[in-house]
Amino acid sequence: MSEKKTNAMRILDGLGIKYSVTGYDVDPDNLDALSAASKLGVSPEKIFKTIVMRNDKNLIFVFCVSAESEVNLKKARAVSGSREIKPVKMTELLGLTGYIRGGCSPIGMKRKYPLFIDETATLFEEIYISAGIRGRQLILSPDDLIKATEGTFADVATTVAT
Repeated sequence: MSEKKTNAMRILDGLGIKYSVTGYDVDPDNLDALSAASKLGVSPEKIFKTIVMRNDKNLIFVFCVSAESEVNLKKARAVSGSREIKPVKMTELLGLTGYIRGGCSPIGMKRKYPLFIDETATLFEEIYISAGIRGRQLILSPDDLIKATEGTFADVATTVAT
């Protein structure tokens, strides 16, 4: 079976960036990254979810944090130079990014927004991010993710007690 290429995969191919793809069965009632980690049998700290946020000046910022973490609003305000910042409404996600909840990749959004990847990503040779559709994950090096997105590593997450 040949893998249907997503926009994120085509961008990585175009940049000559090495990656692999893995998949899992999607449960529409359980679209969170912890569920994906469990289904893939991967440590949650290696799966990075994409969170899109808007600040008080109506600017959009994107954050990638591990499945077991959440964006720390104080740290997000600091790195984005914002007084206030909060997640966008789910109903806005597709229009802003071209992606839906549970399939939002930091690669290949409709526009290039400032992207901050939690610095814990650098602890791993490879991390998992959404391939741009539900049930598919890209596996690539954190440095290659930076290269593909022009993102920045930053301390932006707080680990959530499980």
